[in-house]
Amino acid sequence: MRTFALAGNPNSGKTTLFNALTGSTAHVGNWPGVTVDKREGVYKGGKEHVEIVDLPGIYSLSPYTPEEVIARNFILDEHPDGIINIVDATNLERNLYLTTQLLEMDVPVIVALNMMDAVDKQGDAIDAPTLEKRIGVPVVPISALKETGIKELMERAIAMPAKRKGETVLRSALAGPIGEAEKYFEDREATSPVFHAVKLLEGDELETASKEAKSILAGVQEKYGKDLEAVIADERYKYISANFSTAKKKAAKPVLTKSDKADRILTHKVWSIPIFIVILFFVFHLTFSEDLFYINAIASAAGSPLPTMDDLGWGATLGDSEIYSNFGVALLACFYDGAVFSPGVILTNILNLVLNYITYGIGLGVEAAGAADWAASLINDGIVGGITAVLGFLPQILTLFLFFSILEDTGYMARVAFILDRIFRRFGLSGRAFMPMIMGFGCSLPAMINTRTLADEKERTATIRVIPFFSCGAKLPILTAIAGGICRVWGFDNVDLITYAMYLLGIITAIVSVIIMRSTTMRGETPPFIMELPAYHVPGLRNLMLHLWDKTKHFVKKAFTIIFASTVLIWFLQSFTWNWTFIGADSMQSSILASIGQLLQPIFTPLGFGSQLNEYGWVFAVAAITGLIAKENVIATFSVLAAMLVAGFEGTEEGVEEAVVMINATGITWPALIAFIMFNMTTIPCFAACATAKAELPKGKFRWTVLFWIVTSYIVGAVCYTVLSWWWTLFIWLAVAAVFATIVILRNRGKIKLPSLRRKKRA
Repeated sequence: MRTFALAGNPNSGKTTLFNALTGSTAHVGNWPGVTVDKREGVYKGGKEHVEIVDLPGIYSLSPYTPEEVIARNFILDEHPDGIINIVDATNLERNLYLTTQLLEMDVPVIVALNMMDAVDKQGDAIDAPTLEKRIGVPVVPISALKETGIKELMERAIAMPAKRKGETVLRSALAGPIGEAEKYFEDREATSPVFHAVKLLEGDELETASKEAKSILAGVQEKYGKDLEAVIADERYKYISANFSTAKKKAAKPVLTKSDKADRILTHKVWSIPIFIVILFFVFHLTFSEDLFYINAIASAAGSPLPTMDDLGWGATLGDSEIYSNFGVALLACFYDGAVFSPGVILTNILNLVLNYITYGIGLGVEAAGAADWAASLINDGIVGGITAVLGFLPQILTLFLFFSILEDTGYMARVAFILDRIFRRFGLSGRAFMPMIMGFGCSLPAMINTRTLADEKERTATIRVIPFFSCGAKLPILTAIAGGICRVWGFDNVDLITYAMYLLGIITAIVSVIIMRSTTMRGETPPFIMELPAYHVPGLRNLMLHLWDKTKHFVKKAFTIIFASTVLIWFLQSFTWNWTFIGADSMQSSILASIGQLLQPIFTPLGFGSQLNEYGWVFAVAAITGLIAKENVIATFSVLAAMLVAGFEGTEEGVEEAVVMINATGITWPALIAFIMFNMTTIPCFAACATAKAELPKGKFRWTVLFWIVTSYIVGAVCYTVLSWWWTLFIWLAVAAVFATIVILRNRGKIKLPSLRRKKRA
């Protein structure tokens, strides 16, 4: 078996090439000892077994980030049969910087000149044979997105010699020092002595451990200066510019590409932010709206509302007792009921229709088997009800993830980071921090890991703390179910507007929190932000589908592990008393869960779902607490409890019915429901995210981060409840904020001194 490592800069198309090479054979794990993704797969187009290992995206092989250390160690220690170096041909000079470092290793290298289709559109040309001759290794023009040139790339990669002697482009400028350092490593029989020699001259801490190595470095620094790393970087770029970049011929008359034309609008100083907000709105509208493009609202305003299923005489066939014998009409209702639904709602309705058939069949089977009351309740209400309530949200989660993947793959999200850098920089945060934040919409775990790209420790800490405020897919069921319940009970028609507003409020909370942290406990210099903007391109269908498949597997696996265990535990606690008597739905108020919920309920009184609710009000306190394990548990808890509150309850419409039951049973107000949403969006994330945060944060910062999440969520929830209930309380909150801001400004200017929270060291 042969192994090839895939190496390249971020945004060079490396992941696209990996997916094109491996397809469904790819699998994801973790590199030993770290939580960075390790992607491996088997090349699907060859006769022999060839394994492809996708190294993390890096700009160099200096050990400044975990990704760079991983890539470096894999090549040096695992000895792959070759390196496929993917280079963005539209940014040739910048990408070849890494190439010059890879060439210094004793490993066969082949350069995959990617995005050649974009080069052609720009009117430029790259002479690949000339570049190959000058670099000294095979160079193959490809387009990973269009999957052209990939077969030739792999044929030439497989045909490469088994061994190769590393060489450096720095010989002409630093021949003497490199030769001396190279001999030092050759005498110690080190592999890739040229690579180690150059790294020693750069002052690489991994190479300067011995006294002799330090002596060599000191001698060279005496002649060339202390900052040898900068000298070497400058010499690399000089060589690339003089010898490699000349293989690229610019168009005689520069062509204004479609990307350039689009950027004139999408990155405009004035219109870029409003455009981004509008794009986000359409993403949420196409995912959650039950009135696509407000067609029915417009028709109603004109005095001609669209007919509902009841108006057409089909509404009666959609009742619980007849839905299973009228599949055609039920399927039609998934697309239309007085309004055309959005794609996300249609897919959700179809899946819930299928789940209804499954749960109905299971219920009949349990009844026919003559199961005991507790067993029937466990299966129907605990296991099946809880899991199907969560699975019902899968289509909308994937729809939202699809839209965000499209925005990312087209290159637009990179522009958003560039746009927001102008705003973030004023508050001590670079635009680079926005990239892991926006990843939080998918999942907080990889988003927190991605903060490793941030050089400043305080910026990393602040970013990790606010990532959970960018609501992940697991929080989506809470948003859609509660928003749907509000619309159903209080007659508001736009679920998508409520959901969109909650997401925006989460983003605003994150930005305000960052401003506060960077003005107080996390003050520091704002690091520079340098980023290459990739050309816009149409995302590949294969890549999008692979992303969605990975997301589906992750969600379903989670549903049948953590959520399964949680729903069974919730069912047990609400079905039994402290003396282990099964009570079912007859006396839920005497259950173990009720007593725990009643104990916790007063804590949430300032947020509107505490002591002011009736005897069943504790269900919201319980749901909020179980959500700390996994956010999907909130709606799973609703489903289990709804089945106990309403005899014969069958949840439908992606958890909305469960929310309606909770609202009617507790007497909760809609401002309190908004507060409930915001509390769950901004409080302590799931246990997995907490574990990741603890691993990524500096020592001693995690406990303060947990406190930050608790305090922030409590304040945000209290503000939502009080302001939406009594509008005049807004002025009280603004006054408090003004006093706080004044204190911070005076403190930063040295006008006042506040006591430090840090512990004083004992003498």
